[in-house]
Amino acid sequence: MTKATLKLETLTCPSCLQKIERGLKQTAGVKKDSIKVLFNASKVKVDFDENQVNLNTIEKAIEDLGYPVISSKVKEGA
Repeated sequence: MTKATLKLETLTCPSCLQKIERGLKQTAGVKKDSIKVLFNASKVKVDFDENQVNLNTIEKAIEDLGYPVISSKVKEGA
C-alpha cells in the first residue's frame, strides 16, 4: 500500500467532504476505509495500491469533482 496526502484549495462546506469521500470510494485501487478528508486543513489522506491506480488518477478523480489539487506527496511502502 502507498499513502498519499493531497492538499486542495479551500473546502467550503461539509458536503464537499462527503462528495470527495464518495468519489474516491468509487476509484479502483483506493483502500476504501483509509480515506480521510480533513475539512479544516483542506487535505485528503488516502492509501492505494499502485498496481491498480496511480496518484495522477486519484488527483484527476478529485479534480473532476470540482476540487483543484494544489500539491500532493506520497509515502511508499507504508
